[in-house]
Amino acid sequence: ALPPDIAKLSFEDALAELEKIVRTLEDGRGKLEDSIKAYERGALLKRHCEAKLKEAQAKVDKIVIGAD
Repeated sequence: ALPPDIAKLSFEDALAELEKIVRTLEDGRGKLEDSIKAYERGALLKRHCEAKLKEAQAKVDKIVIGAD
């Protein structure tokens, strides 16, 4: 299960935070422990974004099937 603070994020907010984490990690100037925590949070944000995309795809598929 996702932490509540991630689960409540919209797709756009989660993606924005994930992009920020990626930029920070690519910069490589942080402490190792902070980088590990950021990576873990990034993995959870990625999972959340993927789930939101699947939900959206299911809704689109339902609309398309209903239109046929």
